[in-house]
Amino acid sequence: MELIKFLSLPMLSGVLLSLAAGPLGSLMVWRRMAYFGDTVAHSALLGVALALLLNADNTLMVGLVALGVAGLLWLAEYKALMATDTLLGILSHTALAVGMIVFSISPNQQVSLTGLLFGDILLIDTAQIIWIATVAITAALLATIRWRALVLMTLSEDLAAAEGVGVKRHRWLLASMIAITVATAIPVVGILLITALLIIPAATARYWANTPSQMAIIAAFICSIGVVFGLIGAVWFNLPSGPTVVVILTSCYTVSRLIRRPA
Repeated sequence: MELIKFLSLPMLSGVLLSLAAGPLGSLMVWRRMAYFGDTVAHSALLGVALALLLNADNTLMVGLVALGVAGLLWLAEYKALMATDTLLGILSHTALAVGMIVFSISPNQQVSLTGLLFGDILLIDTAQIIWIATVAITAALLATIRWRALVLMTLSEDLAAAEGVGVKRHRWLLASMIAITVATAIPVVGILLITALLIIPAATARYWANTPSQMAIIAAFICSIGVVFGLIGAVWFNLPSGPTVVVILTSCYTVSRLIRRPA
């Protein structure tokens, strides 16, 4: 009972994030956007460093930087400035490098760099839970409301446009939802592992789902299972929480791959 009570807030935050991770992760797998998730995650370090340097709100600054990265990607795709993977590579490593530089010169270094990189969900407080709940539920609702348009755009942007879907608008919607969700989820598994929380459950769900909607729901369920059992394992065996969650999710993927074939 004491263990469950201690883990109640971290588990709640993970389950709430799973509501958004299911549909968004599925769309990321279909659109091969894993590198985009990594880029946004790396930019979060820059957001934290700027918050320390400017004495600003940490969550707000990380969200603004993440949205800035999403905006740059959207603009580059819209203007066809360069190949998407090239732009993501530049943004990812530049944001990480500049973030480390700003972090090193900041006079206020009260944030644990290890916690940022690998997460520490066990330290989540009530205020963070409220913010996570707000972002996760909003992202899940938006994805649900615009699900048909987002799936159609993923299948074929030309077909989506012919059906009256605003492709550019929905590209921005998807990128911004992923950016804010990734920025919000960093306390769970950290900057280096955050994309795993979105990609691995969705990749696992492919082995059990027959439709896009089923895949999103199953992915959310698998993500929740990974967080719950990962936290229990981390506390029970005195392991780091973020990496343990990722190992549990990877185990689910491995087992699914061994016993099922993708639909």
